[in-house]
Amino acid sequence: MTETPAPSLTGRSRLAAARSAYLRSAAEQAIDWYPWGEEAFRRARETGRPILLDIGAAWCHWCHVMDEGTYVDEEVARLLRQHFVAVKVDRDENPEIDRRYQQQLSALTGEGGWPLTGFLTPEGELFLGGTYFPPTDGHGRPGFRRLLKEVARIWTEEPQVVAQNTRALREALGRVATRRETHVPELEGFAGAVVGELSSAFDPVNGGFGGAPKFPHPIAVELLLWDEYHHGNGASGERARETLVRMADGGVYDQVGGGFHRYSVDEGWHVPHFEKMGIDNAELLSAYVAGWRRFREPRFEEVLRGTIGWAEEVLADPRGGWAASQDADNAPGDDGSYFTWSRAELRGALDPEEYRLVVRVFGVDTEARMPHAPERNVLFRLLPAASAAEGLGLKLPAEELLTGALAALKRTRGKRPTPAVDRALYTSVNGRFIAAFARAATALEEPLWLGSARKAADRFLSDGFDSQRGVAHRLDGGAAFGFGLLEDQASFAAGLLELAAALAEPSYLEPALELLALIDREFRGEDGLLRDLSPALYDGPKVGRVLEPSYPLEDMPHLSANAATALGLLRADALLHQGPWREKARALLAAIAPRVAHAGLFAGGSALAAGLLGTEPASVVVEGAGRAAEGLATAARRAYHPNSVVFSSRPPSPFAFPAPALPPGSPARALVCFADTCGPPASSEEELNRLLGRGRAGPA
Repeated sequence: MTETPAPSLTGRSRLAAARSAYLRSAAEQAIDWYPWGEEAFRRARETGRPILLDIGAAWCHWCHVMDEGTYVDEEVARLLRQHFVAVKVDRDENPEIDRRYQQQLSALTGEGGWPLTGFLTPEGELFLGGTYFPPTDGHGRPGFRRLLKEVARIWTEEPQVVAQNTRALREALGRVATRRETHVPELEGFAGAVVGELSSAFDPVNGGFGGAPKFPHPIAVELLLWDEYHHGNGASGERARETLVRMADGGVYDQVGGGFHRYSVDEGWHVPHFEKMGIDNAELLSAYVAGWRRFREPRFEEVLRGTIGWAEEVLADPRGGWAASQDADNAPGDDGSYFTWSRAELRGALDPEEYRLVVRVFGVDTEARMPHAPERNVLFRLLPAASAAEGLGLKLPAEELLTGALAALKRTRGKRPTPAVDRALYTSVNGRFIAAFARAATALEEPLWLGSARKAADRFLSDGFDSQRGVAHRLDGGAAFGFGLLEDQASFAAGLLELAAALAEPSYLEPALELLALIDREFRGEDGLLRDLSPALYDGPKVGRVLEPSYPLEDMPHLSANAATALGLLRADALLHQGPWREKARALLAAIAPRVAHAGLFAGGSALAAGLLGTEPASVVVEGAGRAAEGLATAARRAYHPNSVVFSSRPPSPFAFPAPALPPGSPARALVCFADTCGPPASSEEELNRLLGRGRAGPA
């Protein structure tokens, strides 16, 4: 194999100027890194070299391990400079690139995740790949030095292997793209089938679905709550409640600082992967709001307040909006030390009574010890405080003592080196947070949370929204970047719709409807499905295979953009009671169902939307004044219905409400309507709850 001289190191300056924190963190590596773009592909064509593609993220533990161990290895750097064009991509900044190469890697090798390590032709086709590679053989994986030498040899000496792999990959992707289920039930039957698959996958011991590793699937929880409401299926409601309880009490929830880690490495929710993702927490907030409204569990309210507190304290941007994520690690080589505790650390932070209680409540030295450092514990709730306090002879009530102990642990933890926060403001994350904050603020009547949602929405509308191009993917200062991605349009529309409902303000409803219309106009692909990007609006580098059609249909585990659009269309219909929104949702779901009919857990969002087609949306208007009216409004906001909207007075146009106004001076009453049919006015909270719980107007 002929060696060519290594190019001068210019990767440092390229990455140092990147907007992405993930790219900037690699700027000092002795690798001639390129960001994704035409320059890298041109260099590959000119030199005839393959591309080494690294896709990762600022929150990704194994990405850090590879950056800190593999890419700093001198021999690895030499081989990359000599034989490859090295390209680094932030998956949060460029989800459209990540999506395509994850699909290709999965079709080629059956694996995926981050870091994604791929070898591409200069045309952008994957021919080999994997995830994490150590510099030398280890961890059950070939060393990256050996792999790079072999790939370089194959590229030069066996081009037929490269051609064979790319051809096989294209054939596999073609089979996936054309796959259809031939027997798909009607849409409500489709929803019921997915509920059945969720029930089969439910873990009756630990809650949640499936085994280890175990991810939260918040939209699946909301689907189970819908099934209980619509069909009276108490088992579905109990599965939803048990999942929410087990996650809240597990180590996957940060018992000290609030907020959820990404997933649990064990089936019991004890030991998490410690990164905290904005999008995970936003979707979990919405699920816990639904769970609190349905069950009114005090623990769910604690989790809501803790998660919102974490988002406001750690992720909130002073100008509005929330950052993307918090890292798992606080230093090179770290793995969760910020979030975990030894007995000695607990003893040093707490007084003796607090220490004895905390050890019992949080199962210290039981199921949640760190595998690589068993003296360190993830805190999870093994026992209720009252049960743990038995026999301890405490001077204070157990809950009061536990509250003080958690505050002391938070102060102590705050003195540790803190995991970094990726301050990027992504629209997809912020749209979900706006929706979740608006729902939580409405249910728990917390105006400050509503103010945070409004502040974020105003910033994105001001700096990132264009009625002709939609909303950008990222805000950076006062500038907007990355137009043309479906997930941003669907997520931001959902956030605006919830904010419009909470405030009864047309100024948020109108841009939401513009976004839904833009999605319908610009993102259509085959069979009526929605592409993940619009070729006409996309302003990123059009290199590699980025413009090839790709359809986000499955919740992985985040709500898919097609399902999010269908849910947004149904929410618009609930607010307007007119227009094309419901039928557009029906048509979209009819296209989605044949593709995901047997996706089970990963079809939860689409199944929920399909179910809501058969569940009449509920509208409540409370008229009158004084304490009686306030009590009715509070009861309506707290009552569970899977698609309801509550107004404290007659909403302005274009909001629609099908019932005539009560005469001026009437006693405080609530008008409850389902779709376009209204029941008799309710004058008590009991009547109101009975009407909403029945799910329809008319005689009982």
